[in-house]
Amino acid sequence: MRHARPGSDGEHLVQQRLGTTERADRFYSDQVLDHLNQRMQEFVARQEMLFLATSDRHGACDSSFRAGPPGFVQVLDDRTLAYPEYRGNGVMASVGNLSENPQLGILMVDFLRDRIGLHINGRARVALDAEMRQLYPWLPADPVPGRRAQLWVTVEVEEAYIHCAKHIPHLQKVPAQGRSARAWGTDDNRRKGGDFFGAAADAAGRAPFRRAEQAEAPRHEGQAAGRHRAADGIVEELNDGFRMEVERVLARARQRSPADDIGFRGWFAEGGRLGAADR
Repeated sequence: MRHARPGSDGEHLVQQRLGTTERADRFYSDQVLDHLNQRMQEFVARQEMLFLATSDRHGACDSSFRAGPPGFVQVLDDRTLAYPEYRGNGVMASVGNLSENPQLGILMVDFLRDRIGLHINGRARVALDAEMRQLYPWLPADPVPGRRAQLWVTVEVEEAYIHCAKHIPHLQKVPAQGRSARAWGTDDNRRKGGDFFGAAADAAGRAPFRRAEQAEAPRHEGQAAGRHRAADGIVEELNDGFRMEVERVLARARQRSPADDIGFRGWFAEGGRLGAADR
C-alpha cells in the first residue's frame, strides 16, 4: 500500500519530532517523481556505475556496486529501466535478496562531469538474458566476454529524485595509459584484488561465518502497527545530546539570510540549475 506522502512512517515521525515536515513536504512536492523525466533518462544513459541497496524478507540489508560501459543501464521507458548482472563471485546476494523482497534502491552519482546524483527506488524482476532479448531485441550485445549479461534486473520505478551536489567530490578519470585494464569476469584472484583486507589469511583458524537466526517479520494486520511502534521507539531513543545538536543546526538554518536561498526547483527539471535541494 502506498503512503499519501512519499517516504516511510519512520521518516515522517522523525520529521515531526525535529520540525522538518514542512521542508520535507517541499522536497516531496518539487523533487520526487514516480517516473524518469527526460533529463533523468539522459543522465542514466551516460552513467558507468551505480550503488545498489536490497534486503531479504527479514529486512537484513545489503549494499553493492555495479559498473559497465556508459549506458550499461538501459532505459526501457519512462517508468522502467534494466541493468545487466555480469559473472561475479557466485554469491548472488543482490539477486537472492530480490527473489525474497523485490524492493530495491539505486543511487547513481556522477563524480566526473555534473557532480550530482539520482536516486531510483522501485520493484525489481529478474530475467534471463535470452528472455530479455526476446522482449527487447534492440538490447546491445557486449563483445567483452566478462560483460555478457547472465541475467537482467528490470526495475519498475516508484520514486526518482535528486541527490544534491554539496557533498559529492569532483573526481577526474586517470588517463588510459596510466591505469591497468579492468579484468571483466576474471577468476584471477590477484586481478580481483587478492586478499586485500586479510580476511582469507586466517580463514583456516576460525569458525565459518554464520548469521544469527532472525525472527520472522510480523504479518497481516499486526505488521503496520509493529512498524509504527519500532519507528516510535527509534525516535524515543534519540538522546538529549543528539537532539540538542539537531536543534542547534536547525536554529542556525532558520537564521540564514533569504539571499542564501537561491530558489532551486530541480536540477532534473526543464531549465533547472544546480542547487542545494537534498533529502
